[in-house]
Amino acid sequence: MEGVNQLKNQKYAADIDSIKEAHTRISPFIHKTPVLSSTSLDSISGKQLFFKCECFQKGGAFKIRGASNAIFSLEDDQAAKGVVTHSSGNHAAAISLAAKLRGIPAYVVIPKNAPACKVENVRRYGGQVIWSEATMQSRESTATAVQQRTGANLIHPFNDKRIISGQGTISLELLEQVPDLDTIIVPISGGGLISGVTLAAKSINPSIRVLAAEPMGADDAARSKLFGRLITLSDTNTIADGLRAFLGDLTPVVRDLVDDVVVLDENEIIKAMRLCYEVLKLAVEPSGAIGLAAILSDQCKQKSYWKDMKKIAIVLSGGNVDLGVLWESLK
Repeated sequence: MEGVNQLKNQKYAADIDSIKEAHTRISPFIHKTPVLSSTSLDSISGKQLFFKCECFQKGGAFKIRGASNAIFSLEDDQAAKGVVTHSSGNHAAAISLAAKLRGIPAYVVIPKNAPACKVENVRRYGGQVIWSEATMQSRESTATAVQQRTGANLIHPFNDKRIISGQGTISLELLEQVPDLDTIIVPISGGGLISGVTLAAKSINPSIRVLAAEPMGADDAARSKLFGRLITLSDTNTIADGLRAFLGDLTPVVRDLVDDVVVLDENEIIKAMRLCYEVLKLAVEPSGAIGLAAILSDQCKQKSYWKDMKKIAIVLSGGNVDLGVLWESLK
């Protein structure tokens, strides 16, 4: 009930109206992704699972939702200058694709440790790649320099109202496809995805539970929620390359409305990837499989809410897998 009151009284970066507006704006440019189920995975988990397959989204991940909302929100004179962003992969590709659809240039700052498959996606969609070091500081400073040189519009990967609203459109579709869900599990990194999903889902169904799934090697969200303030880490180390960012200041939804953060180790994430491939017949990247890892984890089974979870949606956030890394991990 406290969360419901906060949703009504607190002003967040997005709300159900901005999310519905985003859905209208981006519908011509995105897929309404399917929801899959598996009796085998239901049996393994002891729950009824529903997989929202953003791995089938344009660009191979959910990111096109926020990217297209941000880019198609720009006035024509703004858009003519192009857009700039920094990203380790999926947001970079999504910005490149959305910019191509609008016919404007995209300048994309990518850290040198980004997966090769994601860099190739950026180039495939016409984005201009600018390299940075792997640190967030280097990514941000390089993007600022590009913005100053080109006059392009900066579109942050997650700390942007338009991005959060776009990502929230997942919940509009999901709760239309499976109206009686009691839980949604969402990967967490910068917080844009889970903020949008949570704001939309709890506006539609205030009693729904939203859980974040986070890798142990990049667990700033779990620590931030525990201490009630933003905490950043000196370093991150996880196979889930899409979950290495830190929460932004536009994402207090995680503090106020996300019910819990479940932290997973690398073996749990790799096992979930393997199950996605072997049972669902889907190639899902580590960041996308972490929600399944959460529901199968001993940690989740020890939570007080475990017994109340019956119908659970898992957001498979992306399918851009670096196959070389995947094969080595499975070994």
